[in-house]
Amino acid sequence: MTAKAPTFATLFLRVFLPFALAYFLSYIFRGVNAVIFPYLERDIGITAGDLGLLTSAFFLFFAGCQPVLGVMLDRYGPRRVQVVLLATAAVGSALFGLSLSLGELIVARVLIGLGFAGGLMAAIKAITLWYPPERWGLITGFHMMAGGLGSMAATLPVEWSLSVVSWQGLFFWLAGICLATSAILFIVVPERAAQPGAPSDKGGTLIDQFRITGAVLTDGFYWRIQPLLSIQQLAFIGCITLWIGPWLRDVGGIADKEARADIQLWTTAIMTLGFAMSGVVSNAFRRVGVTAFMSVGITSTLFALVCGWLAFLPSFHPAVAWPLFGFLGALPIQYMPLMVSAFPPHYAGRVSTSSNLVVFSVIFAGQWAIGKIVDLWPRTASGYSPDGYTWAFGALFVLQLAGLLWLALSRARPMAQPHLAPAE
Repeated sequence: MTAKAPTFATLFLRVFLPFALAYFLSYIFRGVNAVIFPYLERDIGITAGDLGLLTSAFFLFFAGCQPVLGVMLDRYGPRRVQVVLLATAAVGSALFGLSLSLGELIVARVLIGLGFAGGLMAAIKAITLWYPPERWGLITGFHMMAGGLGSMAATLPVEWSLSVVSWQGLFFWLAGICLATSAILFIVVPERAAQPGAPSDKGGTLIDQFRITGAVLTDGFYWRIQPLLSIQQLAFIGCITLWIGPWLRDVGGIADKEARADIQLWTTAIMTLGFAMSGVVSNAFRRVGVTAFMSVGITSTLFALVCGWLAFLPSFHPAVAWPLFGFLGALPIQYMPLMVSAFPPHYAGRVSTSSNLVVFSVIFAGQWAIGKIVDLWPRTASGYSPDGYTWAFGALFVLQLAGLLWLALSRARPMAQPHLAPAE
């Protein structure tokens, strides 16, 4: 007797929504430093380099644990893994609120990053378990929208909350919300039984399963996409989670904290729309004969051009450039379901976490490097020198051009999958 397929409402309430809530929290923690940085400068005395290191520390264990996380997701399932990780994030958030020095803040933020290491990957694993392959891109886009809402919450709402509680108190509240979300995942999300005839995620020894990670990391199609994806995520996440705030103050000349937070709110709102539309845009391209691979290449090129705009023409309508940055930066996330679809379905956790290993290693090093570049110029009366931002953002633009060139010149093809359209 065949079990009845779950309804859309059941999947939304018991699968999509709990993982989306965890991802919402992840983006609050990623972006909160772009608002609280003046308080950290005042209370802890950090520099631009320190700020870059502190913010990128979120991605240190985030990146380092990805190979293990991929095996754990495929072996134990996204529900159980995410419950444990969110409890870790709660501990890190509480420690952040108790910290009195840069070193203590970094340790706490590393724990927070570890706690949210599965925010996207656990959801992608759940999506591949519960939704048909033709829906993966669309559902992934909607999941990313939850992250966009988290980025919005990390702007003006966070600035408003700091008029009610201290930045330390804010992190105590966030710790409690993390624990509550962990409990929701444990109680609400069902386990997914293996499909008849499908390869078992738990089959073989741990060594055998890590060999699959090695196979992913040596695949040619994976490395055709990964360099551009990594650099664009560095530019996108690095700015959204931190550098947009200092840029608006130091290059944009906006001294008022609430005014900066307002611009950040609008940018992240447009970004959220971009996440929601990413799968829709890909499907629209497909209907007119443009493959998913080519459509995401087009949006990646447009995003790179906006990065060049902010680097070399910062005074030319920045109020237009930043919302475009938010919208276009959200669209290349469609590389992720495209990459996952290029491998057997039971590889899904390891494909996505292998990608994250590279992406967030680059973000960790790159976000710190941006701060170091900005610090090369003497500080101004209001903050950091605009010249530093020109060089840092300009480097990101050039690296994206190199990634696009590699994407165009590489001839690597994906593994044959029945549900995967030709790459080009």
